[in-house]
Amino acid sequence: MFKNSFLPIISLFSILAIGSSCSFNGVTRSKNITYMEEGFAGNLPEKKLNVFAPKKAKGEKSVLLFIHGGSWNSGNKDIYDFFGNRLARKDVVAVVMDYPLSPDYQVHDMAKASAKAVQWIQENIGEYGGDPEKIFVSGHSAGGHLASLITIRDDYFDTLGIKNPIKGAVLIDGAGLDMYGFLMQKDYAPGTSYLKAFTDDPQVWKDVSPMYHLDEEMPPLLILMGEKTLPSIEKSTESFLEEYKKYVSEPNFHLQKRKRHVPMIAQFLYTPNKAYRWMLDFMGETE
Repeated sequence: MFKNSFLPIISLFSILAIGSSCSFNGVTRSKNITYMEEGFAGNLPEKKLNVFAPKKAKGEKSVLLFIHGGSWNSGNKDIYDFFGNRLARKDVVAVVMDYPLSPDYQVHDMAKASAKAVQWIQENIGEYGGDPEKIFVSGHSAGGHLASLITIRDDYFDTLGIKNPIKGAVLIDGAGLDMYGFLMQKDYAPGTSYLKAFTDDPQVWKDVSPMYHLDEEMPPLLILMGEKTLPSIEKSTESFLEEYKKYVSEPNFHLQKRKRHVPMIAQFLYTPNKAYRWMLDFMGETE
């Protein structure tokens, strides 16, 4: 479904991450900050995040949390330094997080960690020039799934004892928006890669599929999909949009011509990319 398509991007971004370690004028970078202590929620590991902020930020900037992709079992925050740096240069405080991965952890664990990162942002981002009242989340592929899940389903924040503070989500070729439908159709044998992340329980598949938690009070979504993305993502997104239109008659949706799955995130290497404009406009409109 997703794993093989990530091999080129991981190699490419690993090289770019090294290049991104140099100083960027106008950007303050704070790396490897612990947002979740070992033992959180009983079994989760310590996890860290990176913050990229405009140097002159004074607590008024919008904040975007980015959750990486990687089929729920691979990837890391440092690959996306380029994204954090570019967003900061566009006057956004960017946060890029790591989260627990399969097979050691399941999707509910990943969502709990993602919500915990948002809580950390709400409590601490003012020190980095961000406004805790302007928190947005985004993600590519599996990260898009997690971003949409915590945006739409408040349960993960309820367990933290806080109100969902997310103002909106940007889904970049998001995977798993209807993971229930996908896994029911595939009928994988127990222990298959995706079932290690999503378990063998169909009720869990539905619980972690954002499509089944849409309602009138959910934050707005900006949805980007590549015209030549993976068939599973295309089908899942189409199903999601059909259901989403019951609540939002005209979704903020962009079908990007000729784009495949990996180029949907690689496009952000190009600073003048129009997708940045869509994101910034969306964040401005929903503040």
